[in-house]
Amino acid sequence: MHLEQINSPEQLKKLPVRELPRLAEEIRHFLIESLSVTGGHLGSNLGVVELTLALHYLFDSPKDRLLWDVGHQAYVHKILTGRRSQFDTLRQYKGLCGFPKMAESEHDIWETGHSSTSLSAAMGMAVARDLKGEDHRVIPIIGDGALTGGMALEALNHIGNEKRNIMVILNDNEMSISPNVGAIHNYLGKLRTHRHYHKLKEEVEYFLKKIPSVGGAFATAAERIKDSMKFLVVSGVLFEKLGFTYLGPVSGHNLDELMECLRLADQTKGPVLVHVVTVKGKGYLPAEAQAEKFHGVSKGYKLEANKEAKKETPVKYAKVFGDTLIQLAETDKRVVGVTPAMLGGSGMNEFASKFPDRCFDVGIAEQHAGTFAAGLATQGMKPVLAIYSTFLQRAYDQVIHDIARQNLNVVLAVDRAGFVGADGETHQGIYDIAYLRCIPNLVVMMPKDENEFRHMLYTAYRTNGPIAVRFPRGTGIGVEMDPELKELPIGKSEVLREGGDVALLAFGTMVPLALEAAERLANEGVEAKVVNARFAKPLDTELLDRLNMEGTPVVTIEEGCVSGGFGSAVLEYFSGREDSGVPVQIMGVPDYFVEHGDVKDQLSEVGLTVENIAQNAHQIIADHRQRV
Repeated sequence: MHLEQINSPEQLKKLPVRELPRLAEEIRHFLIESLSVTGGHLGSNLGVVELTLALHYLFDSPKDRLLWDVGHQAYVHKILTGRRSQFDTLRQYKGLCGFPKMAESEHDIWETGHSSTSLSAAMGMAVARDLKGEDHRVIPIIGDGALTGGMALEALNHIGNEKRNIMVILNDNEMSISPNVGAIHNYLGKLRTHRHYHKLKEEVEYFLKKIPSVGGAFATAAERIKDSMKFLVVSGVLFEKLGFTYLGPVSGHNLDELMECLRLADQTKGPVLVHVVTVKGKGYLPAEAQAEKFHGVSKGYKLEANKEAKKETPVKYAKVFGDTLIQLAETDKRVVGVTPAMLGGSGMNEFASKFPDRCFDVGIAEQHAGTFAAGLATQGMKPVLAIYSTFLQRAYDQVIHDIARQNLNVVLAVDRAGFVGADGETHQGIYDIAYLRCIPNLVVMMPKDENEFRHMLYTAYRTNGPIAVRFPRGTGIGVEMDPELKELPIGKSEVLREGGDVALLAFGTMVPLALEAAERLANEGVEAKVVNARFAKPLDTELLDRLNMEGTPVVTIEEGCVSGGFGSAVLEYFSGREDSGVPVQIMGVPDYFVEHGDVKDQLSEVGLTVENIAQNAHQIIADHRQRV
């Protein structure tokens, strides 16, 4: 066993190259076994085993900067940099993070969870290196999916223009490997790094410029000659035009070819892009056959049956979303589904199958998705943009400038709202209440359960103007579904339990906790009114006015940041009333980043528990009675 002996890149380098394939097999076996216990991103990491080995074998991390984009492909990097023994804590509360994290290791020099950031960061690091007169490599590793992000293309343009020494590794796991990948492309790689290559390239480009621009058949023929010669001389012409030396494609699972290509890249001056073709899920047939399913796995999947262990659970919110979207689309041809690369995650696969002409996965391009949806709305369509809360942050200007400012009929289906568990701080959906409710024209709402979620989607569809419907990750609470969809009145809450001692105003996922806390309070002699707020904007001011008139203390409860959130909106409303004397206690997420772990642990950490709700209710009642 080689793997048990490898706890650093230095130890890896002591192995003969001929032993690396065996080590790759051991790493794959370790990943498959380990992730069956903890869960995590399986397919992407099985695909980069040889690539990670080659990078750490040839280069000197952390002196040489390795940036992993998105970061879910960094498990092998973590194993090789001394964290193998911690993998039983992967994505667990207070355990090993599922993404690169500086606090874990000096080898994690860039923290990623959102895609397409590595190239911009690499450019910053390269410029800093050159300004300080240092001499080290900067190597971002980016996937073909992440390369669809506009930010990555902006960075490519800048890197190519600056001509600094940066080696970009393009991990392409979507392209099939043809027999000619090896020898012919290795030859082209050697050709491109030869001193005569650039001279030949310049001479060909000079010749092409001499072809006259005239009309007719000759002009068409001339353009074809230009295009043919470009592709003959320059494979990867897009990257070459952006200022990169392009090497590849090279097999990401043939260590000899891969390491030779990386050596050639290291000898090349200026920006170079190495196109590495890998197979997602490599070495584990179920993951190779079903890349989307095995991209991320839950703990407990059965290795022997190649299936995940399943148990009966309530329906998932994503399934409710997808089914309701289908229901709306069946009755209205204007309904269009849009998502930035979250088709499966947001439950839209069946919608895409039923309505292929009305479903658009635009890739990892959140900004484009927002404005694309706005463009649809200007032409009378009813676009529903399914987007994770944490990724909606990347389309913030589009929500303000293109959707809300023009008051367009766009439904924002904000998935993964609230804590997301094991994905941790880069993916927590706890900021959107605050950053959305300040936008004019925009309605913000969240259901208490999966049944109300259906009605909210229908309400959003029926409402004119932009509207955001938040919904959490995971399953509902198991309520019975109403047979018919119904429209909810905008800005109206729902009183679920009467009580005059204190009012618990709960938003979305916090409603069940509030009801449970009210039961506890009742056993302790306190009668609490429980309100399903439904809307963070507009607020139910009629209800708030009644609470003010009755002098009922208020506790607001939300699975979102305290700063600027739902509770803040309630406090702002009361502070604007001259006659307000109602005390308000805000419960939510404090002003720090909450790390990965089980959602229950995350809620407990920030005090969103039945016990704390009851305790805060007792305290605010006592404080209020002292004042009056």
